Amino acid sequence: MKDIESKEDVAKLVDTFYGKVLQDENLKPFFANLDFEAHKPHMVHFWCFVLLDEPGYKTNVTEKHLKMPIKQEHFDRWLELFNETLSELFSGEKTEMARQRASTIAWTIGRKMGIN
Repeated sequence: MKDIESKEDVAKLVDTFYGKVLQDENLKPFFANLDFEAHKPHMVHFWCFVLLDEPGYKTNVTEKHLKMPIKQEHFDRWLELFNETLSELFSGEKTEMARQRASTIAWTIGRKMGIN
């Protein structure tokens, strides 16, 4: 399998991963009022910023999640699906970096929410 190398790869990751999230009984309620197709470019840009050092992403991701009723079990499931998707699609250095950064992001947001 190839590694994550381009914006197209990141878009494939986001599409596949959120396809799973939107079907997950525990996670899909958080997206009930979200127009995924309109929001997707923001998520792709975020992950391009995180994984490919693409400049210009300015949104505070943590702030957007602070008002949500997220529990540790939601972060755990989110990470499980994210890592599962990575394993299905990619392999390599950037893929491992994606695992590490997703874990750090989940921990950081959870910490700021007082979950972990």
